[in-house]
Amino acid sequence: MLGGEAFSGTLTVPVNSAEWAGPAHRVVVIGAGFGGLKAARRLGRVSGVAVTVLDRRNYHLFQPLLYQVAAAALSLDDIASPIRSILAAERGVEVLMEEVTGIDTHANQVVCHGLRVPYDTLVIATGSQPSYFGHDTWQAVSPGLKSLDDALALRQRILGAFEQAAAAEHDVPERDRLLTFVLIGGGPTGVEMAGSIAEPVDRI
Repeated sequence: MLGGEAFSGTLTVPVNSAEWAGPAHRVVVIGAGFGGLKAARRLGRVSGVAVTVLDRRNYHLFQPLLYQVAAAALSLDDIASPIRSILAAERGVEVLMEEVTGIDTHANQVVCHGLRVPYDTLVIATGSQPSYFGHDTWQAVSPGLKSLDDALALRQRILGAFEQAAAAEHDVPERDRLLTFVLIGGGPTGVEMAGSIAEPVDRI
């Protein structure tokens, strides 16, 4: 079983097709993010290997630009690409839009809704989610930015605050409240998000 953002291991199967006498070595990749796509591409080019990519969505999301969707600078189509199109050139790879509900390690099968996918090697590349450090109640008032749904929800809240602030131009305390944003995290996404919010604030 392999996990992480990128595949760097070695499969113990013959690479030369002339040496391969048995059925294909079945690799199942759960998740079509950066790690899952990288693994699928590399393994799909190995002779004697059949790769199945499972993802509950049929698109690959370019997460580094989610903040621009949240800031209304980009549309959804700009950062979401069909998984099948990305992997179309990889003949040894098939893509299934399925939500994984479990893994049967005794039978070597990935369990989905009404479907079981057998594997010889399993790659888990399901990404990450925001951490609230054990305070799950914070999530209701401090949404993360990991999915298109997150970005759209933030866009609605941000643009809604701008509209209300523009209508409250004579109520300075209320306007200041509406135009106060707090971002937790000063990594690339946090810094870019802050800049994207600050720019239109200056014009209101």
